[in-house]
Amino acid sequence: MRTTVSDDVRSAEGVSPRTRRLCTTLAVVVVVAAVPTFFVDGILNGTPVMNGSARGTALTMFALALPVLAVGLATSIRGSVWGRAALIGALAYLTYNATLLLYATPFNELFLAYVALLGLSLWSLVSALIDPQPLLVPGSRLPARGIAAFILTVVALNALAWLRFVVPDLGEDPPGFLDGTGLTTNPIYVQDLAVWLPALAIVAVLLWQRRPSGVFLTGAALVFWEVEAIGVAVDQWFGHRADPASDVATLAGVVLFVVLAAVTLVPLVLWLRAVAAHTE
Repeated sequence: MRTTVSDDVRSAEGVSPRTRRLCTTLAVVVVVAAVPTFFVDGILNGTPVMNGSARGTALTMFALALPVLAVGLATSIRGSVWGRAALIGALAYLTYNATLLLYATPFNELFLAYVALLGLSLWSLVSALIDPQPLLVPGSRLPARGIAAFILTVVALNALAWLRFVVPDLGEDPPGFLDGTGLTTNPIYVQDLAVWLPALAIVAVLLWQRRPSGVFLTGAALVFWEVEAIGVAVDQWFGHRADPASDVATLAGVVLFVVLAAVTLVPLVLWLRAVAAHTE
């Protein structure tokens, strides 16, 4: 069966002034934190591969996530549904990766900028989520259950991939999956398994059940995944260039996430087309 976004699309009246102020401040902090991380030599003091990966993450923050945030905010103010989804997706990406700059990057002179980046990203995301949301009432041609199945499949494969590294090393000190990283634990595994993968699974279930909140949040989730997939491909590229001998960042990883980004475009475009057809 196919679900759609019907003509009964109740668009909230843009974002709140609180969210606008937070996001505007966040945009400035993204530049302050990410631009020197990428361009200034000597700030990053981890292993070469991790430094390269951090530079790739910083590049994605200011070159991709920041424009998505800006466009999302500007269009959300005018009541755009897809703009609200882009805004929330960009905020989720920045929250995720600000955490990595703090916990996967050794302490440096940008520490307070990273703290500000995480705090503003997180609370901007919370603020955007508690603003009245557009209610995309089921009833059009969006393949809701197909997209939900896609999200659940990727969530399950992602969780299994991380558990494949974690479970065999339980009890090992240090675990093998930290070789070459200089870390005491992997914040990617922590975030994904404890927060982001369960959150995405909940969104997928809401979409499967044809809940209006699930239809809208699916758009935000797909934007987040699209930017994240591109970002991981970029940080794998820079990490590999910094240390070609390391298996922490590889060309195979670049290819994998380029493919994932391309695949994620399919449900994202379907969602955008369904929303555009019934909100014009």
